[in-house]
Amino acid sequence: MKLIGAIASPYVTRVLMYARIKGVDMPLEAPPGGTPRSAEYLAMNPIGKIPSLEVDGRVLAESEVICEYLEDAYPEQTGLPADDFDRATSRLISRLVDLYIAPQVGPMFRQMNPANRDESIIESAAAEFTKAFGYVEHFMGDGPFCVGAEPTLGDCALAPHMMLIKKTVFPNFPQIIDPTEGDSRLARWWTAIQEDPICRETVDEYATAVDGFMKAMGQRIINS
Repeated sequence: MKLIGAIASPYVTRVLMYARIKGVDMPLEAPPGGTPRSAEYLAMNPIGKIPSLEVDGRVLAESEVICEYLEDAYPEQTGLPADDFDRATSRLISRLVDLYIAPQVGPMFRQMNPANRDESIIESAAAEFTKAFGYVEHFMGDGPFCVGAEPTLGDCALAPHMMLIKKTVFPNFPQIIDPTEGDSRLARWWTAIQEDPICRETVDEYATAVDGFMKAMGQRIINS
C-alpha cells in the first residue's frame, strides 16, 4: 500500500495525518511521470488529482474515500469518535471543509498580485469565509478537537486547510479575519492541533511545503 501525491496538497496531508493518527504506515510517492497530469498517472487515476491510494495493484481516489478505506481496513485504532453521533459530526466537519472552505481558497490565489486585484471578489470571499468558519464552529462538538479530546477525521480535513489559509490568505487580505486568534472555538481548536505531536508534525510538514510553493508563485508574479 502506498499513497501517491505530494505533501504540498492539503488533501494528501489529510490522508497522511489520518493514517498517522491510526498508526498506519503510509509511504508517500510522487505521481508517476512527475505530475498528476502525466499520461502514466492518468492511466491509474483519470480524474488527474491527488492523492491516490494504491493497494495491491488497485487504486482508490479522493482523500475522503481513502480515509474511509483506512478506517475500515485498519479498525484496531480508530480515527473516528466512539459515539455514532460524534462520528457523524467528525465526518460533517470534513464535509464542511470541502464544500464551504476549500472552494474559497483558489480564487484568492488569482488575487495575489495587488496590481490586478478585484476588490469585489475579495469582499465576496471574505463574507464566504466568515460564513464557512461559522458553520464549522456551530457543528463542532465538545473540544478541544473538532469532536472530543482526540483528533479525528474532521481535524485531519480542517487543519491542513487552515494552515494553507493562514499562510496564503490572512497575511495578504486583511479583510479576511483569522478565526484561530482570540478566544473563539476555532482558536481553542487550533491550540489543540499545535499541542498534539502527530497533528503538529504533519501540519508543520505541510506548512514547509506551502512556503516553498508560495516562494515559487511569488517569483512567477515578479516575472510576469
